[in-house]
Amino acid sequence: MRTLLLLYLCVYVAWAQDNLDYDDYDGASVDARGHRPLQRGRDSYNANRYSPPPVSGRGRYRGRPTAAPTGQQVQEREEQPEAGGCTHASDEMGVLCPTGCELKTTLQKQERNVRTIVNELKPQVDDLSRSSNNIFNYVNSMSSSLRERQRIITDNSRVVGQYTDSVEEQHAYIKETVDTVFPSNIRVLQGVLDKIRLKIQKLEKAIQVQREGCTEPCKTKCPIPVVSGKECEDIFRRGGKDSQMYLIQPDAFYPPYKVFCDQSSQNGGWLLIQSRLDGSVDFGRRWDNYRRGFGNIAFDVGKGHCETPGEYWLGNDRISQLTKMGPTEVLIEMEDWTGAKVHAQYRQFTIQSETSNYVLAVDGYSGTAGNCFLDGSLQLFGENRTMTIHNGMMFSTYDRDNDNWLPGDPSKQCSKEDGGGWWYNRCHSANPNGRYYIGGAYTRQMAKHGTDDGMVWMNWKGSWYSLKAISMKIRPYFASR
Repeated sequence: MRTLLLLYLCVYVAWAQDNLDYDDYDGASVDARGHRPLQRGRDSYNANRYSPPPVSGRGRYRGRPTAAPTGQQVQEREEQPEAGGCTHASDEMGVLCPTGCELKTTLQKQERNVRTIVNELKPQVDDLSRSSNNIFNYVNSMSSSLRERQRIITDNSRVVGQYTDSVEEQHAYIKETVDTVFPSNIRVLQGVLDKIRLKIQKLEKAIQVQREGCTEPCKTKCPIPVVSGKECEDIFRRGGKDSQMYLIQPDAFYPPYKVFCDQSSQNGGWLLIQSRLDGSVDFGRRWDNYRRGFGNIAFDVGKGHCETPGEYWLGNDRISQLTKMGPTEVLIEMEDWTGAKVHAQYRQFTIQSETSNYVLAVDGYSGTAGNCFLDGSLQLFGENRTMTIHNGMMFSTYDRDNDNWLPGDPSKQCSKEDGGGWWYNRCHSANPNGRYYIGGAYTRQMAKHGTDDGMVWMNWKGSWYSLKAISMKIRPYFASR
């Protein structure tokens, strides 16, 4: 009877639990959302679905043992420590499932054990963490060091590559030099050496000829007159009345030098600064030659003194010094191939020093040849004539371009095309130092550059007639003359 009562009580408790969980309280409705309500007009629901039959066949358990008869010896209850459940009122029912309070007790017991283990593991974990940090820092430092070494290796590889390229280039250059340049230079030097050897042989022959000619004492062919002075006018006033070579010394601080004095033309006293007679001297010279002077001052024709002038240019330094000593006039005498003679005379004639490239300044023209220095070529007009005026021009040679024809352009040089040094403008109306053409008339085809490069005075004979002789003479100017 007691057993039936306990069974009834358990069934009632289970029913009460079901009603407590799912039934309504105080008539309030529960909004159950386990279903999915239909959407009107959008879906449908078919309740007749196939459901599989229940499981049938032999069960998994045997029948339960029958209860012990009443009045028999009561079996002692077996304690199940730490079972975690609660004991049923009936011993036959065994141990029920654990409740929340029993689970809490169990968990607290296990927590004590686990906490002890955790406390034991915590120092080990701390040690492991510190070791991990140390290893991490060490790995980071190793990584940084590795990256730095990798960067250094990359830089070294680049530098090595550059040096390798440079070495290869140098090797190629040296190989080319050794294989090509050196043999070529050796051949060139061998040729130069052969030429020098030939020149030495010629010089040895010339020296031998000179030695043979000097077996007898040398005799002076042109004895220097005793009379001398600062210039030819001074010599004339001191009694040197003959036209011949004299020794002058314009400045006591500089050594004397030889000149030819014309003491017969227009009352004498003329110093010859330029002379062209037969083309025996080349006037296509460099700047230094014109600065120092060149040519032959005079010759002895058998009279015991040098009374015949040669072809020469006195030198721009000497001409500048003489014309700056005081007022100076210049006489330019010309002769054509028929023997006709004319002259051009300027009462003022000055050549500045080399600092200003020997600028020419003239004035006071008179004569029969035509005023080329101041008027230019009368065959031209306007600006073209202006280009041929020589007054105010600087001296030019083929290696010193001071003319007005595109200065600085090596392909536009008057001196290079016109054959000599002169006070070129762009380019000339007079060219006393030009090329010497025998016979007078010449053509473009005969000229080296197709220009009028002859010894011309355009206002007398034009551009294509080269004179037979021309000379320039200076002397101090006096108004009383």
